[in-house]
Amino acid sequence: MGSTTPAIRGGADRRQDTRRRGAVVAALMLAMALAALDSTIVSTAVPQIVGDLGGFSVFSWLFSGYLLAVTVSLPVYGKLSDTFGRKPVLVVGAAVFLLGSLLCAAAWNMAALIAFRIVQGLGGGALQGTVQTLAADLYPLEERPKIQSKLSTVWAVSAVAGPGLGGVLAAYADWRWIFLVNLPIGAAALWLVVRHLHEPAREMPEGPGGAVRARVDWAGALAVFAAGGVLLTALVQGGVAWPWLSVPSLTLFGAGLALAGVVVVVERRAAQPIIPGWVWRRRTIAAVNLALGALGLLMVAPSVFLPTYAQSVLGLAPVAAGFVLSVWTLSWPVSAAFSQHVYRRIGFRDTALLGIGLAALILFAFPFLPYPGSWWQPTLLMLLLGGALGLFQLPLIVGVQSTVGWSERGTTTASVLFCRQTGQTLGASLFGAVANGVLAARLGGAGDLDSVTRALDAGTAPEATRHAIADAVHAVYLGAACAAALAFLVLLFLAPRRFPVLNE
Repeated sequence: MGSTTPAIRGGADRRQDTRRRGAVVAALMLAMALAALDSTIVSTAVPQIVGDLGGFSVFSWLFSGYLLAVTVSLPVYGKLSDTFGRKPVLVVGAAVFLLGSLLCAAAWNMAALIAFRIVQGLGGGALQGTVQTLAADLYPLEERPKIQSKLSTVWAVSAVAGPGLGGVLAAYADWRWIFLVNLPIGAAALWLVVRHLHEPAREMPEGPGGAVRARVDWAGALAVFAAGGVLLTALVQGGVAWPWLSVPSLTLFGAGLALAGVVVVVERRAAQPIIPGWVWRRRTIAAVNLALGALGLLMVAPSVFLPTYAQSVLGLAPVAAGFVLSVWTLSWPVSAAFSQHVYRRIGFRDTALLGIGLAALILFAFPFLPYPGSWWQPTLLMLLLGGALGLFQLPLIVGVQSTVGWSERGTTTASVLFCRQTGQTLGASLFGAVANGVLAARLGGAGDLDSVTRALDAGTAPEATRHAIADAVHAVYLGAACAAALAFLVLLFLAPRRFPVLNE
């Protein structure tokens, strides 16, 4: 009997650990659902929000403000999670996100709503970065694809369901419920994290006088916030609120570059910098950062421009146009889950090269679709594109997280996500300029993409306008194919063939 007692107790401990880890995974999935829903759920409720609060001229900041806050806060949260642990950062971030949601629901005008969306975004940055980092902490390398595929599925379902849910709440309840619905979901995630996430005590590094006290590089954090906020604002508003070569645009870019120089100076002097130099000195991390920055850029082509193409060129209703886009969220998680069988045979880099090479060919094929074509043709390409990008993204994230230890994983994950978010911001500005330039050339300078598609919806635009929109979207897809080719070249020439994976 004595010899079996330890085994029984050990089995009970393992079952308890399994249940605890399952509860934490459920919390991570809920937190990921919050972050994904909030990126899309507001879009379909804009008419109701503007009708209630006014502020039509600045409503785009409901999205831009949230995106800016998420992006610039990612590096800060990554470093804080490496310094103080994942749990406190996730708890504080979730609390800030829920506070922002509650304030958004109580907003009395558009300026207040935009300000509270920024508060939401400051919490959303903690959710996105820390969830991805904890996923790597909880599972060894051979099991990480399981949790990553779950998170990818949650993101895909939430991204697809968000616009529909927002429309239903705005039409049959009130637009404020779009933000109030976050409260029970976030509270459940917060309770699960507080109750079930227990991180082991960390040994602090030793210095001449004993253990070194953890320090927060607040000067670096402020400089990162300022530089990122100014540069991303210049990208988001350039060509929209003012011309690219106008005084406001040039002033913002100049100030942003000067602040970026301040970041470099401050971080070089900091004992524990927010953005340490090794993030860019290590070949593997630098290559993954650049490659996923290109991924963020190319994702803009389908996510922003395909719905316009489906409605204006193919003549589909909004729901059908949404389906054409959403099919890539079906194949992406499936391909991501399958990718582990590929990278175990040929390695992380070569699997990612295979995925992004296929993605480049698929994006390049889009401009060769017949005009006006049938709905199934772009749908098939999107299904294939999701499969290709699933092979590309997940091996890079799992691979780069496996090259660093616990104390560097938060910073590494945040740098990857920051580059992807920055790529999306750059892509929206760049491809918007490309599309409007093609339209101007085809129509003799008659408006931009938004005004032309509104004319089509009103039935006042000739058939030539549909051809011009098709040409504009085709040019955007060619640009996305070039971004995919750039990611391919970065991985081929910069990333090591075998990632330097640490033994766990």
